[in-house]
Amino acid sequence: MNQASAHRRLAAILVADVVGYSRLMEANETGTLSALRERRKGIIEPLVREHDGRIVKFIGDGVLVEFASAVNALKCALDVQNRMAESNENLADRKRILLRIGLNLGDVVGEGSDIFGDGVNIAARLEGLSEPGGICISGKINDEIRGKVDVSAMDLGEVTLKNITRPVRAFRIMSGITPTPQGVSREPVDSRPSIGVLPFTNMSGDQEQEYFADGITEDIITELARNRGLFVIARNSSFTFKGTAVDIAEAGRKLGVRYLVEGSVRRVGKRVRITAQLIEAATGSHVWAERYDRELEDIFAVQDEVTRSIVAAVPGYVESDVVKASRRKPTESLGAYDHYLRGMEIVNRWRNDDIPQAMAEFESAVTLDPNFARAHAAVGHMHVRVYWQTLAPQALEKADTETELAVRLDGEDSRCLAIRGMCLMLDKNFDAAAESFQRALQLTPDNADLNDMMAYYLLCTGQASEAIERSLKTIRASPLFLPASLSETMGMAFMMTRQYEEAIKSFAAISSPYYYIHVYAAGCLAKLGRLEDARRQGRLANKIKPDWPSVDWGYQYTKEEYREHERELALLAVRALEDGR
Repeated sequence: MNQASAHRRLAAILVADVVGYSRLMEANETGTLSALRERRKGIIEPLVREHDGRIVKFIGDGVLVEFASAVNALKCALDVQNRMAESNENLADRKRILLRIGLNLGDVVGEGSDIFGDGVNIAARLEGLSEPGGICISGKINDEIRGKVDVSAMDLGEVTLKNITRPVRAFRIMSGITPTPQGVSREPVDSRPSIGVLPFTNMSGDQEQEYFADGITEDIITELARNRGLFVIARNSSFTFKGTAVDIAEAGRKLGVRYLVEGSVRRVGKRVRITAQLIEAATGSHVWAERYDRELEDIFAVQDEVTRSIVAAVPGYVESDVVKASRRKPTESLGAYDHYLRGMEIVNRWRNDDIPQAMAEFESAVTLDPNFARAHAAVGHMHVRVYWQTLAPQALEKADTETELAVRLDGEDSRCLAIRGMCLMLDKNFDAAAESFQRALQLTPDNADLNDMMAYYLLCTGQASEAIERSLKTIRASPLFLPASLSETMGMAFMMTRQYEEAIKSFAAISSPYYYIHVYAAGCLAKLGRLEDARRQGRLANKIKPDWPSVDWGYQYTKEEYREHERELALLAVRALEDGR
């Protein structure tokens, strides 16, 4: 390099690359090249100019851009991804062009029109950590844009990047971007070994035993999740593959994991046979496999052996002594365990009408074993769900009794602690709820249901931005199945941070919304001036609960600002309805 013509400067660097470029070219070389030219001319070049950036060069299917401002760089990246998403809306999946974008603020060396240095290299590596259609930024960029750009970022921690000497703090931008279309593969970004447990096949020849195979799978997921050195995908996403012929590589891509566990369960009389195998998703190669033929009463020992064997087989992972010491039988009664599994099978249907049936199974479990902590927690959870629907004080009182007993029986079970935390929060005992959630998170930090509950806690205690980040952690743990509660919490958090468009999208994702979701959506739409859409949502709320205008809006928040904002939105929804009459 000619030192006379080179000079150093601080710059915000944007690197973008096309996802699956080789696949697109193989499928349709001419069409892909034409589409890329259109996107460059119609989207990238105009937006870079608009945000005062400079295109350094196009590199094959990628682009390198320099900005003097980190804020401008991120705003440009957001606009590019949103415009790209709009251009993909009416295209088949195989024709969609998606970008990954990485941003870094750092020292660069300029020579002529080109730039070099670690500042550029880090941006390029961060681009590789981005999800399709997403943006990954360095800690330096995050420091500069905080409070200046209305987005939420998920902290990925210190990451080791190829050919970069020191670890780099990385963040993934999660709000402000049109969601990546469904069906786009996700890739692992967590540095820990990542595992998905596919639903074990019921080989009993009896459809009635399906709940048993599902329950064994779920318990193995739960035990694996206690190992902090592993990242374990949530049950709800793993079970999207139930009853299907699974392509291991495709399942690994969709779940974003390096390893998959699959197996089978055969229960005949008082004996059980479990087979399990650990597979490297990308190659399909078997890392470990085993078969267990045991008496049914040994079922917990078998689960323990399967879990230990899996974690021992994962390269580079050593099971902690804390986890080894913490395992215990959940119950001495196989009958109680059977009722518990039947109840969980009902709960996982996600239908409110099934609550009495699930409640009966859990109550049968605690009758057979009054010391079965997880069953008491499940009874409490059913009372919590009744309370959510009815706001009946007696339901919350019953939930309090059962969840308090569950934690007293087993204070090291994250499910018991999580449901106890939710009960305490609904009872406005926020300090105790926080303590219960934190204890649960120490045991299973990646548990999707737990993070979903924690997000709602953060929202209720006036921490909406943190609630969004926590919700995004839930999405990472359960990428293929998002419960209505998560969309509801995210929508309300976006609503409280005045991101009304994002709130509306979240509310629209709920298949069977409660009346108040329609009211929230109506208020957000009214804020955006979309009064006819607001009226439509208000009418939907009327069909479910005609007296909704008289509800005590904002009661769940500890922060007066949040209470007032929710009341304002409800009032806007009322006015929109009245103006339309």
